[in-house]
Amino acid sequence: MAIVDPRKILHIDMDAFYASIAQRDHAEYRDKPVVVGGRPEQRGAVAAASYEARRYCIHSAMPSRIAVQRCPQVIFARPRFDVYRAVSEQIRTVFRDYTDLVEPLSLDEAYLDVTGCGSAIAIAKDIKQRITDITQLTASAGVSINKFLAKMASDVNKPNGLYVILPADALAFIATLPIEKFHGSGPATARKMKQLGIVTGADLQRQSEADLIANFGKVGRHYFRVAQAQDSRQVNPNRIRKSIGAERSFTEDLRTLETMAAALVTIVDEVEARMLKAKKMGYTLTLKIKYADYRQITRSRTVDVPMQQATDMGDLAQALLEHHLEPQPRVRLLGVAMANLVPAQNIGYEQLSLL
Repeated sequence: MAIVDPRKILHIDMDAFYASIAQRDHAEYRDKPVVVGGRPEQRGAVAAASYEARRYCIHSAMPSRIAVQRCPQVIFARPRFDVYRAVSEQIRTVFRDYTDLVEPLSLDEAYLDVTGCGSAIAIAKDIKQRITDITQLTASAGVSINKFLAKMASDVNKPNGLYVILPADALAFIATLPIEKFHGSGPATARKMKQLGIVTGADLQRQSEADLIANFGKVGRHYFRVAQAQDSRQVNPNRIRKSIGAERSFTEDLRTLETMAAALVTIVDEVEARMLKAKKMGYTLTLKIKYADYRQITRSRTVDVPMQQATDMGDLAQALLEHHLEPQPRVRLLGVAMANLVPAQNIGYEQLSLL
C-alpha cells in the first residue's frame, strides 16, 4: 500500500564533517585515518572520525587510547569550532536559496521542506554539487515524504550519497531495516526489542500500537507510527534550543570534593557566558559526572526562579555533586547544563515594598 503524503522533505548530512575539514585543510591528512579530538595523553575522546578511521571501527565518543589501539597510525587533529561554524553558515546559505523551511539539527545536518519548490531530487543534487563547489566537502542527501524516511534515506549511500524513498516503496524499505538502524532507537531499546522478537522493521510493523505502548511507554506510539511510515513532524525553521551547557575532561582523575568544586566554578562560568550570549535563563540544572571507568550519571534539579548567574548555578551543581558523588571517587569529566530555557528579558522581578 502506498503512503499518501504530499510533502517533499530532504535530510542533508555532511560526510564526516569535522574530519573532512581537517583533511581538506591539510593535504598530508588526505586518504589517512584522521580523528578529531583530544590525544590519549590528554585523556581525550574521539569527536569525529574520517571514513578511513572508521574502517578500524573507530567512532565518536570512543576514548582516544582505544582509537590508537585499533589503529596505531591514526592522526589526531585538534577541533576548530570557529571553522566548523563558518562552513556551516556557508552550507545554510545554500539551503536558504531553495526554501525558507530549513531546520538545522547541528552544524552539519538539516531538514529542508521543498514542497512546491520543484523536483526534490533535482534540488538535492543541486545542493550537493553547490556544497562541494563552495566548501570542497561532500554531503549525503535523503529524499522522501517525511522527516523519518528522509533521515533514514540519507544514511543509505554515505559518503557523498543520494537516496530516494518514494511513497510506494516506504513500507517495503522500512521492513528491511535492522531494528538498530531506526533513528531514535538506542542500544538499550534495540536489546529490549530483540528480546521481544522484534529484529527488523517487518517485525515492528506486525506489532500493535497497544503492545508497543505497553512495552515501551509513550515512545511506543512513535515506534508504531514510523514503522507504518507515518511522521507528521513539520520542518521547523524556528527550532527552540533546549539546553545550554559546558563540560570538562581532566588529564588526571579528580579525587576530592574540593578539586571538583573548583572545576565546577570554571564550568558554570562558561555556562553563564553562553546563557548571557543567548539571552536565556533556565529552570532546570543537570549535573553530569563521568567516572574513570567511563560510567556516567546525570542528576537534575528544577527551581522555582530561573537562573543565569554562575554563583546560583554553581551552588546548585555543588549540592547535587555532594549528594550523589560516590565514595572514593575518581572523576574524569564534569558537566553542567541548563534546560527549560526562557528569554531573559521576559523574566520580571517584583521589588517588595518596605513600607
